[in-house]
Amino acid sequence: MRFHSVAIVPKQVTLVIVLLFLCAPAQNQESPKVAEDPERRTAFEAYDQGKMVQAMPMLEGLSAKYPTDIAIKERWAFSMMAYAATLKEPEQRKKVRARARNIGLEAQKLGDNSPLLLSILDVPADGSESPSSGSPEVVEAMKIAEADFVRGNYDKARDGYMRVMLLDPNNYAAALFTGDVFFKQHMQGSAGEWFARAVQLDPNRETAYRYWADSLLALGKNDESREKFIQAVVAEPYVRRTWEGLTKWAQYNKSELHFVKLQNRGDITIKDEKTINITVDLGQKDDLNSLAWLTYNMSRASWHGDRFKKEFPNEPQYRHTLKEETDSLSTMLAVLKEQKDFKKKQNTLDPGLIELFKLQDAGFIEAFVLINRADDGIAQDYSQYRERNREKIRAYLDEFVVPKAPGTH
Repeated sequence: MRFHSVAIVPKQVTLVIVLLFLCAPAQNQESPKVAEDPERRTAFEAYDQGKMVQAMPMLEGLSAKYPTDIAIKERWAFSMMAYAATLKEPEQRKKVRARARNIGLEAQKLGDNSPLLLSILDVPADGSESPSSGSPEVVEAMKIAEADFVRGNYDKARDGYMRVMLLDPNNYAAALFTGDVFFKQHMQGSAGEWFARAVQLDPNRETAYRYWADSLLALGKNDESREKFIQAVVAEPYVRRTWEGLTKWAQYNKSELHFVKLQNRGDITIKDEKTINITVDLGQKDDLNSLAWLTYNMSRASWHGDRFKKEFPNEPQYRHTLKEETDSLSTMLAVLKEQKDFKKKQNTLDPGLIELFKLQDAGFIEAFVLINRADDGIAQDYSQYRERNREKIRAYLDEFVVPKAPGTH
């Protein structure tokens, strides 16, 4: 289920309550008595039909009746978040959103950890929201369209979002939500056209790709859906929702994402500016794996100090960079190749190191580092690398990470 609120789809993309249509709300093992309660069934039916405002008071009553029912509490929180979008007064919306989040916290304490709940908890504790546009007319038009959407009045919502597009042709959220209205109305061709328009407006935001992938999957276009989910990750690889999309696609196709897993056998510790400790599990005397990680950590240690300052003269202090990690992994592989009888012994390497050679041969070391080994420091290099190497990142995901759709070779 997806909930529209432009206030929680900001340019920085940190707070979003937009869910894959494959993501179901939390389930819990309720007693037969609770499951058979006709009031519960009626409330859940209203919720599933997108009638959030109608479902909200019913779910509130049910939560008091069954205080430990996770499914009720989660749906109540989400319905209240949807209800907030129908309110005109900013302070009222803020209070309702804050209360919805608190209900979500109650569900979390009961053991709920679903993607839907985590998105609810992404809302600031005070319920605040970011403005969608500097134009008061656009802001008001968006609020009206959002309110129509959560009431299930899709024709009016679609007209409202299109009005926003007339006022602000570059409004990403309006294009995205117009497509989502068509998606709700099972008009997938039109939905795809609007998602494509949103992608054109901002190719570095993941949501339109992911929604587009949902729409293609609904049309039975499995391979095309896979491609859009991949492009969503290329756009924003450090956002949880993008990987949820790929994971759901893989589960739908009864397969799993494949990640190269490197088992680091050591670490470096900076004691002071002149002292760096390198710790490595040496293993057997002729253990290539120990040699590999000793080489890797020695290479990384060399970046602390003048080498980093020389490579990044404009940065005030050291950080772990894409260049350092790529250099250290490449140096590690080069040293291994130089060892006597390496070809005979290479099968004794950890599986991750064997796969790393394959990534190097394919030219994907940098993409691998950015997607699968990024920390806060490395992540800072992503946008610049993506600008020059978008296709290489996509190809890495396509060839190494995401299984092919059934029947595709």
